[in-house]
Amino acid sequence: MIIDCHGHYTTAPGELQAFRDAQVAALKDPARTPGTGPVISDDQIRESLEGAQLKLQRERGTDLTIFSPRASAMAHHVGSEATSLAWTRVCNDLIHRVVRLYPDNFVGVCQLPQSPGVPAANSAAELERCVRDLGFIGCNLNPDPSGGHWNAPPLTDRHWYPLYEKLVELDVPAMVHVSASCNPNFHATGAHYINADTTAFMQFIQSDLFRDFPTLRFIIPHGGGAVPYHWGRYRGLAQDMKRPPLAELVMRNVYFDTCVYHQAGIDLLARVIPVDNILFGSEMVGAVRGIDPTTGHYYDDTKRYIDALSMGAADKQKILAGNARRVFPRLDQLLKARGR
Repeated sequence: MIIDCHGHYTTAPGELQAFRDAQVAALKDPARTPGTGPVISDDQIRESLEGAQLKLQRERGTDLTIFSPRASAMAHHVGSEATSLAWTRVCNDLIHRVVRLYPDNFVGVCQLPQSPGVPAANSAAELERCVRDLGFIGCNLNPDPSGGHWNAPPLTDRHWYPLYEKLVELDVPAMVHVSASCNPNFHATGAHYINADTTAFMQFIQSDLFRDFPTLRFIIPHGGGAVPYHWGRYRGLAQDMKRPPLAELVMRNVYFDTCVYHQAGIDLLARVIPVDNILFGSEMVGAVRGIDPTTGHYYDDTKRYIDALSMGAADKQKILAGNARRVFPRLDQLLKARGR
């Protein structure tokens, strides 16, 4: 079995964006406030997936995608906490409908109703609703709800602890994933995302977060940002700061995905990061959708890169499925109940 740990509903029917546009317009003109949510039929959902994510699953030989709302559209910096909550519930409910239509192909991960300056604890109720009522297996956690201005406390600050307590209680992991950038210095997918991945890892090095939460689990996407390439830097910084070795300090709790879009990058990731800390991910259909002219294959067809790794079949299977089942125990329980 092959589990893609990183997929977003980037092909959702246009009615979803129309609802969001109306919601944003209502910030200036409350008379334009939309109703309970967009009207989207099951057939529209099927059409949005059959020619995209489902087609690519079949072509690339993957089985199950851990699926969440479009990350760049979370846009926690837009509007108020009430704006974010309404938008988040609409997006999460749509993911739930996808999973109900295609239970063998998708399993849900939720967006959180974060908002700048709002306590992280306020997101715990939506997390619990999604896990307990909708059957989701994790969440995406935005370390920068400001959209590129980085005015939230570090992920290791006690500001986040009430949310972490809920994550531990529910036994679900969080993927550290920023959203859109409204700072012109940071291109969203080319800079802001990678900055956030790298920043999160350094914050973990500087803290004793995992002493306080020994079972808390994070996935850092996009191959861990710059971390694998600069592994020696982070080992050395931890050493200079008199911190424990990284294997002891963070790597029992932190995992990287394989959303790295060239073979050399995946080769480096697999050489530097322990195999037990790597989860297969592609983020398709996502940030990079084209074909690499040097290979003739899509950049985000990351299974090809895993297949080409010089490692044993057992280790490849850890990356392709085993590690995801361990990091997402609710997924493992779900699959076992289905005999998978």
